[in-house]
Amino acid sequence: MSLFTELTRRKVFKVGGAYLVVAWLTVQAASIGFPAFDAPPWALRIFILVSLLGFPIALVFAWAFELTPNGVRPESGARSTRAILSIAAVLTLMAFVWYFKGQPSYRAETPPPKASASADATKQSSADVTIATAPVSKKSIAVLPFTDLSPTHDQEYFSDGMAEELLNALAKVKDLKVAGRTSSFSFKGKNDDLRTIGKTLSVANILEGSVRKQGDKVRITAQLIQTEDGFHLWSESYDGDLSDVFALQERIARAITEQLKVVLEGDQKTRLVQIGTSNTEAYNLYLQATQALNQRDYPRMRDAIDWLEQALKMDPNFARAESRLAMIHVVGWAQYGASEAEAEKHARAAIALDPTLAEPQYVLGFVARNQRHFLDARVVTDRARALEPDDASVNFYDAQLLINTGYTWRGIAQLDHALAIDPMLPNALHWRAIQYLFADDADTAERLWKRAGEVGLSYANAGLAQIAEARGDFAQARTLQLPFLLKNGNGNADCLKTPEASLPIYLEGALGGDAAARAKALVVLNECLAAVSNSGAGKSEKVPLWAVLGLLRFEQTDRALQIIAQGPTSDDAGLFNYFWSPKRRDVRRLPAFAAFARKIGLAELWDKYGAPDVCQKKAAGDYVCE
Repeated sequence: MSLFTELTRRKVFKVGGAYLVVAWLTVQAASIGFPAFDAPPWALRIFILVSLLGFPIALVFAWAFELTPNGVRPESGARSTRAILSIAAVLTLMAFVWYFKGQPSYRAETPPPKASASADATKQSSADVTIATAPVSKKSIAVLPFTDLSPTHDQEYFSDGMAEELLNALAKVKDLKVAGRTSSFSFKGKNDDLRTIGKTLSVANILEGSVRKQGDKVRITAQLIQTEDGFHLWSESYDGDLSDVFALQERIARAITEQLKVVLEGDQKTRLVQIGTSNTEAYNLYLQATQALNQRDYPRMRDAIDWLEQALKMDPNFARAESRLAMIHVVGWAQYGASEAEAEKHARAAIALDPTLAEPQYVLGFVARNQRHFLDARVVTDRARALEPDDASVNFYDAQLLINTGYTWRGIAQLDHALAIDPMLPNALHWRAIQYLFADDADTAERLWKRAGEVGLSYANAGLAQIAEARGDFAQARTLQLPFLLKNGNGNADCLKTPEASLPIYLEGALGGDAAARAKALVVLNECLAAVSNSGAGKSEKVPLWAVLGLLRFEQTDRALQIIAQGPTSDDAGLFNYFWSPKRRDVRRLPAFAAFARKIGLAELWDKYGAPDVCQKKAAGDYVCE
């Protein structure tokens, strides 16, 4: 009997054909049903794989068994049948092993290892931490900055503000993933392909639009586009007066949620866009000030403070104006009117008006951290994260505080969460790069610092200087570091009489210099420290960061700790993370470090929240660190 006749007799062709038809129909149904329920991409792939593997198995069973009036019975040749079934089982197992372990595209997710009391363990395991990349959900969106189509093209702040207000409203929808503002706005003025934007921001949809404002009249046009294929899901134009602007935003936001079929909860069923004020002029001033803050345009922040103070005179109950004013005061420069005391005052006023705002909470955390009230800072920062758990800025500031106070692994996790929301958040990229550098992964650190520079981080080159130093290219490190130290506004060089002449001498000795160059660098360093400590002799009120790090470079560790303990430096946030670097284990091991931790308030925090990653508690307020 021929093989073809035997295959026909055993109904192998009939079973194979029927299986293919049924499998094709079920795969088609799954490809529609799985995304509708937000199933992860691997679920559909496994379903298809199982369907494909079932085909040869079905053929084997058709060959090995026959359907009789007495039920399913094995065909003749049981031994060969068992062999065929064994081979099929082995092939199935091999297919699954290949799928999960053999594919080049497979990347195992390794959770961050538990913190060790050993700094070497921290160094070793830190390299294993990567920024998590979640699968793209169909219910995800990026809001690009709207184009200003006003006749005089002077309403950019207004068109940006409309897009940002929509982004903020959509970000509060629980069922919707919204890309962070910094990342979305980084595509402003560019003509990038939508698929590129979608891949970069890990979103399936883009909202773009334009604003035409003329007098009191405004027209907002918006369109929702799928990034995968450029298909326009929805497009609409809205006309109204400035007094209608919140209503227009509400209509757009609600149309988007309907298109993406997201579930609205609680108050969102009636309102998505929060009306901050009914005074249109106050709102206009708020948008102008917000643009100055977002662009970190420090000279213009003096005007921004004035605008917000005017807005609050027009509407004393404008909580978001109070909050934004607090934020400008805490991140701005004193020479342009910023004041930490004013930041605290306006933050508390904003919370009194609206306790649900997260921004004034982390402003208070900023202030408390700068004053080294770490326990107070932790309380309000935790409160901010509870209010806005998926806000990129909240997670970033929380990460800063955690890393500064020794909770490195939790801080890295928060940084990764912030970057998952807003992949181009410049300062988060900077801080993540530092942690990669601490883990001896200079290549990844360099990549992140370059990306941070591309999206506007003014001190990205200072990070690249650290990369050059780590690779032994001291000349390049000095070239990149000098402009940063000379830059006006941050107090870096105010302690020196002639910084343009003195700082190159310092860098020559500090970065790869011989004994003679190091001696000269130490003279410059002492000049700066004397100017700060001698009342009236220097213009700087705080010890600059480079001077404190210089003491550590020149192994004057006890002196460095004494100076730091006396009061905040020009950049405590930038300084304290270096305490937890594997290379600063010598500092942490000093007997004086335990007393230092008590004096500046770290031990008080650790008593309440537990010992940091590389420290062990001996008694209340007494810790030994590695």
